Amino acid sequence: MIIREYRLSDTQIIMELFYDTIHEINICDYTQEQVNAWAPETMDYEVWHKRLQAKLPYIAENNGEIVGFGELEPDGHIDCFYCHSKYQRKGIGSVLLTYIENTAKLQRIKRLYAEVSITAKPFFEPKGFSVVREQQVKRRGVWLKNYVMEKYL
Repeated sequence: MIIREYRLSDTQIIMELFYDTIHEINICDYTQEQVNAWAPETMDYEVWHKRLQAKLPYIAENNGEIVGFGELEPDGHIDCFYCHSKYQRKGIGSVLLTYIENTAKLQRIKRLYAEVSITAKPFFEPKGFSVVREQQVKRRGVWLKNYVMEKYL
């Protein structure tokens, strides 16, 4: 597996990975209404394309297949962090998070933080992230619970 920078041609695959992971994995902790609001069936390609060009996520690729992606913002915010629904618990997230942490250290970022789903919280806790607060966020008129988590480097 390699971690590489985002390419413009990755957009559609990333959108599908995001949608599939939420609908196949996060559905265990959220209602159908919530996952539909979080990742609607009709996602806007142009919105995603512009967003990804601005965020420039790191891509986890295994044998030419995109199996995860994560975003690191200059202030240490990890915005999106998703692993392919078919490759959960295979170490992809750990490798991707280590890469992000090492990149943050090189950029002299002292604190990482993220809004973490109920589903992802058990992944982040043993990696040294702690809950700052539980919160409710609204997506397309539907409330979802998540956690602000942080880790000092």
